[in-house]
Amino acid sequence: MRFSYPLRVRYVECDQQGVVFNAHYFAYFDHVLTEVWRHAGIPYKEMIAAGTEMMVVEASARFKAPARFEDEIELVWWLTRLGRSSITSRIDVKRDGELLVEGEMRHVFVDLEKGGSRPIPGNVRSALEPYVEETAEPEPAAEARA
Repeated sequence: MRFSYPLRVRYVECDQQGVVFNAHYFAYFDHVLTEVWRHAGIPYKEMIAAGTEMMVVEASARFKAPARFEDEIELVWWLTRLGRSSITSRIDVKRDGELLVEGEMRHVFVDLEKGGSRPIPGNVRSALEPYVEETAEPEPAAEARA
């Protein structure tokens, strides 16, 4: 299952060229993740109160086309990996179905009391499982198969 969340580009998010400044896409990625927690029914504050947090360890964005002030964009989020102590998310930013940005983030779950990584809590894993859509290995090129 993929989670979709609409957003309208604000003027403050645009640079002098009138397009969304690249760093704002990472804020968009974080925003959609917050909404995913709500949608999945995971009480994030309760997870933190129980001693578990997750930290970003890797983030990337591949820019295809710009979003501009007042554009209505769609953030499409899903998991490409649900590991033992980490998750990898894919976030597509679209406008009218056109792919503008491909984003990816990896989070590691950490033990707030002891420090270091920890297994994903069972209730969190169960809530996230419906969003997993593992990426298939790409087919080898025709020349490589010959």
